[in-house]
Amino acid sequence: MRIESKLPQVGTTIFTVMSGLAAQVGAINLSQGFPDFDCAPELTELVAKYLRQGFNQYAPMPGLLALRERIAEKTERLYGRVFSPDTEITVTSGATEALYAAVAALVRPGDEVIVLEPCYDCYLPAIELNGGVPVCVPLRPGTYAVDWPAVRAACSLRTRAIMINSPHNPTGSVLTWADLAQLADLVRGTDICIISDEVYEHICLDGEHQSVLRHPDLWQRSLVMSSFGKTFHVTGWKVGYCVAKGELAREFRKVHQFLTFSTVTPIQHALADFLADEANYLAVPDFFRQKRDKFRALLAGTKFDLLPCHGTYFQVASYTRLSSEGDYDLALRLTREIGVATIPLSVFFAHRRDDHVLRFCFAKKDETLERAAERLHRL
Repeated sequence: MRIESKLPQVGTTIFTVMSGLAAQVGAINLSQGFPDFDCAPELTELVAKYLRQGFNQYAPMPGLLALRERIAEKTERLYGRVFSPDTEITVTSGATEALYAAVAALVRPGDEVIVLEPCYDCYLPAIELNGGVPVCVPLRPGTYAVDWPAVRAACSLRTRAIMINSPHNPTGSVLTWADLAQLADLVRGTDICIISDEVYEHICLDGEHQSVLRHPDLWQRSLVMSSFGKTFHVTGWKVGYCVAKGELAREFRKVHQFLTFSTVTPIQHALADFLADEANYLAVPDFFRQKRDKFRALLAGTKFDLLPCHGTYFQVASYTRLSSEGDYDLALRLTREIGVATIPLSVFFAHRRDDHVLRFCFAKKDETLERAAERLHRL
């Protein structure tokens, strides 16, 4: 039987490869983006409470109303925008599902979607599976700032959407208010939508997160994704959400209902209760700022040149003073010989552009970071 692949260039993800290799050789895993510490015990107790109380059947398709109400309150508090929990907020089975649903809702065969690369690895497959054409525009090397003249030049009459991500995975860069102004000017008078991946909104480390929801000209044409997994250190729960206005929200839900229909019920109840105390998310930036600063201090004196990290829990570093190897080869060697697993940045480029940069995850216990740094100092 002959099967023609819809994604002929796609294999096993780099995260599976590097985490598997790390486990095989006993390396410290700073590759895949997940914490090695637990969430707040109050949150797990809440999940257990709702499990024991029998909240174990389907949740409503758009998400538990109590949770959508808390999301609406948080969104208004942080970004000054009012969204209807009934019709404009949708709970999803992780932000990856939300991103796919957004693309599927908007993109028809032949539509172009502008993607800023390096980019998270689910973006291009989602576009291609829905018949769209990714148009990749590189961020500026070193700073990973957006090259807005290049974005403007990439726009055409076929451009359906622009995908943005801030704070940015993998580079740790963030969009400024000036960036949002440039984006607003670019899409003004067009039908271009914005798909905004803001899963690290609470891990903006050097100032306030500039969500597209803040901007008076962008919020009504945007679908914005966030993730409780990133915010509350529970990536394995796979619970995220999408905020969008009117027709965008309606089209999003049409797709969502046939992807996962609904998301795990007792966890939604627990998150609704946990969000009632705003301190549970407002404290997150300080927590990860300390992690970032500690990791950067630990790597001082190595031959890695640390690039700016303004958000996320990823630190990227140039190794040009250390080796001329390709980043993929060096990542494999570091895992096997030094015992520290990282991610090569080239895998986040469509054509595997290699700038000799590795990505480290610092969402780890202090002792994990210390052991990793001690090994990296051997290089």
